[in-house]
Order: sequence, then C-alpha cells, then structure tokens
Amino acid sequence: MTQLVWFRSDLRTRDNPALWHACKHIEEGVVGVVFVTRQQWLQHGLGERKIQLLENAMLALKSELASLNIPLLILPANTFADCNQTLQRLIIQLDIRSVSFNIEYEVNERRRDIEFGRWCREQQVELYKFHDQCVVPPGEVRTKQGQPFKVFTPFKRAWIQQAEDIMAAPLPQPGPCEKNIQAPLIALINAQASLSLNTDPITASADPLWPVSEEEAHLRLNNFAYERGIDYKKLRDFPAEDMTSRLSVYLSLGLISARQCLHVALDRNNGLFSGGKPGFDCWISELIWREFYRHLLVAFPQLCKHKAFKPETEQVCWRDSEADFQAWCEGRTGYPIVDAAQKQLLQEGWMHNRLRMISAMFLTKHLLIDWRKGEAFFNKWLLDADLASNNGGWQWSASTGADGVPYFRIFNPTTQSQRFDAEGQFIVRYLPELTPLPAAARHQPDSLQRQRCGYPQAVVEHKFARQRALDAFKQTLTAADAGDNNDE
Repeated sequence: MTQLVWFRSDLRTRDNPALWHACKHIEEGVVGVVFVTRQQWLQHGLGERKIQLLENAMLALKSELASLNIPLLILPANTFADCNQTLQRLIIQLDIRSVSFNIEYEVNERRRDIEFGRWCREQQVELYKFHDQCVVPPGEVRTKQGQPFKVFTPFKRAWIQQAEDIMAAPLPQPGPCEKNIQAPLIALINAQASLSLNTDPITASADPLWPVSEEEAHLRLNNFAYERGIDYKKLRDFPAEDMTSRLSVYLSLGLISARQCLHVALDRNNGLFSGGKPGFDCWISELIWREFYRHLLVAFPQLCKHKAFKPETEQVCWRDSEADFQAWCEGRTGYPIVDAAQKQLLQEGWMHNRLRMISAMFLTKHLLIDWRKGEAFFNKWLLDADLASNNGGWQWSASTGADGVPYFRIFNPTTQSQRFDAEGQFIVRYLPELTPLPAAARHQPDSLQRQRCGYPQAVVEHKFARQRALDAFKQTLTAADAGDNNDE
C-alpha cells in the first residue's frame, strides 16, 4: 500500500509530522505531492518574489526527498478546488490508500480539507491529519470559562502551562525508504503518460538575500541562538543592528518549524519558557505571539475575511487618499524613519519588527488610511507574508484587533527614530540622500535641508494628524456606546 504525503506550508523533511507518520511504515511505498497554486496565491495577494521563493522551496524539498528515495510530484493547480480534483485522480491511479498532511488554519484551506476529507471517507482512503504550525493546537488554550483568550498575557501563561506538558523534541528526518520498495512506484510515476500529469511546472531562481533550504534555515537559527540571542531583548528594537533572527521568512515557507525554534531557545534558556535569560525569554515570547495570532484565526474566522476583530471599529471613517497611500507605499512621506522602513521592505522583502509597528501606525493614525490597505501591501511585498501574523500586527497597530494598542497611543515617528536610530544609521542606509546631514537632523530635516537633499516635505504635520486620528476614533466609539445604550 502506497502512503501519500501532501505537502503545503511545511516544505521540509525534518520535524514534519505528516512525513514522519508516512515513513513509519517501512514496508510500504511513500510519495509526496505539492501544488503550485499560482492563481490562488495571486488571489490571496502574494507578490511575485514570494511566489518564486515558494517554488524554490518546493524544488529544494524535491531534492531533499530524493535523497530519501521518495519522489515528489510538483503539480499545477489554479485553485484549491483544482488541488482536490487532481489529488483524487492521483490517488486512484496510484492506488493510494493512505494520505497524511499537516493542517492549515485559514478559512479557504480548511474548506478545501473538509471537502477532501469527505471524498476520502467515501473512497475508504485513510486520512491522517497533524497539527504542525502550532506547538499547542488551536482551541486547546482556553479561559476558565472555556472561551478563547483575547488578551496575550493570560494566553501566554495558559499556553506555557500546556506547552510544558506536551513539548517534545522535534522529529528527526526519516531514514531513506528501501529502494526495492520504492522502485516500482518511481517507475510508475516516471511513466507520466500513465498518470496524465504535468509535473515540475516551475524553475528555480535564486534570491541572493534569501537562500532557500532547510540547511540555511537551521544555520540562521543556530547563528542567532549562539551569537545574538543573548542580547535580543536589549537590542532587538534598533533596526541598524543585526540582532533579530530573520527566521520569519523560513517559518512562513515551512523550511523550519516553530517547535524546532522553541527547542533551541529552551536549550539556550536552561529549559525555561520564562524566567531564564532575558534575551531568550523575550524571543520565546515572540514565538508565543505567533501562536496567539494563529489561535485567534481559528477561534474568530472573520479575521480571514477582512473583518476587524473589534466590530465597533468597522465604523471608523478612514480617509480615501490615494496620493497619501502611494507616498507611504513608495517611502515618500517626508518622515525619514517611515520612508527608510518602506525602502527596506521594497528592497529586501523584509522589514524590522519595530519598523513594522511604526510604519503601520503611521498609515492608520497619521494618514488615517484603512489598515486593510496596508495589510494587503505588506502581504504583497513581505517574503514572510503570513495571514495570521500580518493581520494580527496590523490590527494591533490600528487599534482594531485583539489586545491591540489603545487608539490614543500614537507613535510619534520622529521620537521613535531618535530613540531607536539615534545616529540615523538605518535611515541613511536606505535614504542615502540624507547622509550629508548631521545625525540629529536626519530624523526631521528642516525645509532648507530637505531642498538641498532632494527629500520631500512631510505629507502631514504630526500634531494635526494625531488629533485627527483621536477625533475619528472618539467619534466612532461614542457612536458605538450610544448604540449599545439604545439596545438596552
């Protein structure tokens, strides 16, 4: 009996529960399948650079699996519905009686899996599903009243209690399958005419900033853990310093798991989730934030549908200024720290976490532009594009989300710049035209300095923008309170 492993956002061979389960049955053949769903990816707003990284990761996985004598079919499918149809045909043609996959939590993905599960039951195909993206499965961390947590700190305490009980060492890479068992299966797959499938519809194109492989992911994890992690809490907010792990891209591609990251962090933190070394305590907390946003996505599926977590904030009167939005997108706001952050995103496909908060709050509070426009822009350009974390971060900044920043807490981008990039080193890295200015002037050049450097005037004055945002949110919340009173 042939075992099939359906790879999704878990493009790795190590610590992959679905693959490990399939390879436990050494007397049976194993085949992998992964789908190139370009049309679906574009509908979900992914950018071309992220799509290319996904394809690179699939080809790297194919090579890694080949060393285990496991073939990987890389198949085209426009949509998730096409995935199911193609997979059903493949299962019949290869006489597969068992399918394993790791669960994805978004609404469209869950709908796809429900339909596939129904077909498997009808065809008497065994289906094995595993929680892989989260250390503690969504739905298992609840309040004493049995409700999902909406605030991070109590979620974190409850999550740690459960994680301490279930945390196990990451699964190793399975051993190679026996060639004599796999040979007939591989021969059948190689006879593509018999399967009527077009395989490998992709080509690799290396990204010099983001080499794609499991080895690269683990190299970055170990470099961070043994060289920078100890000072993470102290220096993580300074974008000119290379003090973050930059593992988010590899986590989003599934080249490394959250459990693998946590395992290394615990090893460096004397086995403690909290109360150990400040740097690793802080980094572990960031990993738990990642879990928190995934748990929210499952508990509140409206988050997958462009809805605010706080329904009353749907009534905020966002401004529809395409000119201001484009200035933000292109890094032309006249606020150096914001513009440098946007330039980093456009050039590298990544943005420092402190800058994500500054940039998102500037768009939603200073420009009073709907957070969904910013979320979509980040989703297109970020190579670590991830619905749960991206949505969670944007709604946090916009004061519309679970445990979000209060609406009246509005970052002053100039103050943030002076605090976290005092010498303007990060600013001039991405805005070299400001290099001639003294360090103190790089945060907020005067009009003459802007003219000399060819740097734009600010699109809005901070004090005015802050008051405008406060008024907009106050008006919305006052109206919501009045509505509640009327309901009573």
